[in-house]
Amino acid sequence: MLRLVLLVALLAPPGLILAYRFIPPPVTPLMLIRAAQGHGLQRDWVPFAAMAPALARSVIAAEDNLFCRQALGFDFGALREQFRAWQAGDRPRGASTITMQTAKNLLLWPGRDPLRKAVEAWLTPQVALLWPRQRVLEVYLNIVEFGPGVYGAEAAAQSFFNKPAARLTAQEAALLAAVLPSPLTWSAAEPTPSLRQRAAIIERRVGQLGPLLDCAAPG
Repeated sequence: MLRLVLLVALLAPPGLILAYRFIPPPVTPLMLIRAAQGHGLQRDWVPFAAMAPALARSVIAAEDNLFCRQALGFDFGALREQFRAWQAGDRPRGASTITMQTAKNLLLWPGRDPLRKAVEAWLTPQVALLWPRQRVLEVYLNIVEFGPGVYGAEAAAQSFFNKPAARLTAQEAALLAAVLPSPLTWSAAEPTPSLRQRAAIIERRVGQLGPLLDCAAPG
């Protein structure tokens, strides 16, 4: 019996990840947690081609500049820097990639406990190997939290700008990317001066990344 349980525990996540390469995930743990907290659930899955290209570019510029070049979904250079910081007694700031965040958002609970981080590290290369990079972006941009109870590009575009995700401007896309670190406290609909400044930095960075954004090109 124990062997069966262990076998299921090992094979179920890769099976789900492989299935989600082709079908939209119906719900995520964070969505259920937020709904239980009273935030509701606004979500409308759209394909990558139905999102303004500026959104994927803005998210890469804000969250993970090297996304299109990473092996196995990790930024090994950033991980080495964080390890050195830890050895020096400094507090590591984290080296989370878009692929890591996708694995976490898709299958795991929120938080920073060591167990969750360990499982996230196990799931991340599976996502990176089983999905093309544009699928990672597509899933991430459909399940990520943009506001209280608001998930994905389409729901965010409709909720905050009264338009479909396909019609987001570069400025609006940058504002959505800017709220990702703290979507429960920052609002793309009512941005503070500091949030607008953060979004402006993201817009400039998009223009600087050039070929590093090639995997986000539609097609």
